[in-house]
Amino acid sequence: MASRARTYAAPVSRARTHAILPFVYRRLLDERGHQRWWPGETPFEVVVGAILTQNTAWTNVERAIAALKAAGALDPASVLALPQERLAALIRPAGCCNVKERRLREVVRFVVEEAGGRIETLAGPEPAALRARLLAIPGVGRETADSILLYAVGVPSFVVDAYTRRIFGRIGVADPGADYDAIRAVFEAALPRDAPLFNDYHAQIVAHGKHVCRTVPRCAECGIADLCRSTGVPAERPDVRRRT
Repeated sequence: MASRARTYAAPVSRARTHAILPFVYRRLLDERGHQRWWPGETPFEVVVGAILTQNTAWTNVERAIAALKAAGALDPASVLALPQERLAALIRPAGCCNVKERRLREVVRFVVEEAGGRIETLAGPEPAALRARLLAIPGVGRETADSILLYAVGVPSFVVDAYTRRIFGRIGVADPGADYDAIRAVFEAALPRDAPLFNDYHAQIVAHGKHVCRTVPRCAECGIADLCRSTGVPAERPDVRRRT
């Protein structure tokens, strides 16, 4: 195992960033195959998961969603019909249940008022306007809004999370301390605006960050170590323009 790496390497040029990002995706895809993620059977379940996953592990979200399913309450009308105390009790495994109960109820009310309960129908010609409306809902931050847009609505809005900051900070593509939208813009400028691509790329990042590019990285297992500017494993890196 490699020693702890710095969290941010010297930045690469804009031109190299535009070459590296598609290249990294193909490397990760070749290594793991399509991830078919976000875990959710319906767009509405994705919305619920996006709210409940705030500041908790996904295993806790799965328990909360299972409780909603067992109660027959995993649909917009049922969620809004539940008393506050009952809904909070069902989602308790996800933590901060009273806070998340309010946030979930607000988002579900938005889905009902704007789309008759079918959030997948909200995709339109102005995704930025829809994103702004989601961000106006109390408790919906940028990562949550982009998760809903990408995974539930099918809008190509790249999701930036802690894994994204760590991996691409080490590569030198993005300062992990940079503003969320600045990092998001780097990806969206370098990639085709394609929802399935954004979907799978983010899933690849999650898998790589969870299993390989951890806080203490497993560099010997890393399929993109030759691109890493933080660990200093290879002295030279390939000309990605010739390998894409």
